[in-house]
Amino acid sequence: MTAAAGGPADLCGPPAAGGPGAGVALPGATIVVSGLASDSHTWNLVFLQLLIEELGHRVVNLGPCVPDEVLVGECRRLAPAMIVISSVNGHGYQDGVRVAGKLRACPALSATPLVIGGKLGISGRGSSRRAGALVAAGFDAVFDDGAAAVLDFRAFVRTLPAAALPAAGAAVAAAAAADCADGPFARPYRADGPSVPCAVPQAGARAGLGVSR
Repeated sequence: MTAAAGGPADLCGPPAAGGPGAGVALPGATIVVSGLASDSHTWNLVFLQLLIEELGHRVVNLGPCVPDEVLVGECRRLAPAMIVISSVNGHGYQDGVRVAGKLRACPALSATPLVIGGKLGISGRGSSRRAGALVAAGFDAVFDDGAAAVLDFRAFVRTLPAAALPAAGAAVAAAAAADCADGPFARPYRADGPSVPCAVPQAGARAGLGVSR
């Protein structure tokens, strides 16, 4: 059966021209923040947007209850430097594995940094297993529920390659990273393994990728 134009079969075709921010000089990289199809929470997404903007980047916040096809289509159109998924309803693991496969199936998004965080399961048991499965599905890092997740995420954003940043944005991001102090910062569930040598301030920050209140 041939899919109609604009249907799911077209999602991974050549990127569409234009879109939000097209032709506008931006201060930093464009980063997509999104909820998952089953999650109606918004406070976590708003916090993430503010946090990422504080680090010098432009955020396109797709909001809650985003269908997989919409997420893939918007990311293909925007070609972001990073995709951030947040879920706090306890179903992030199941939804995340599914959507990661769809994002990675698009050649244009196959190497885009992709992370997920929040309350990814209905219990704390099996968190290591869930994180491993999410990385295997295509995520570059998994930030489980907890206060340390905010600090780890800030450190991860600061590792975005310079090639992903416009010239002006690279300067803004460098200035935002100037408050880093030396010291190991463990991120146990990142696909490539190493820790980030950056101790981030605001250790009391909460709510970033789904920290319980």
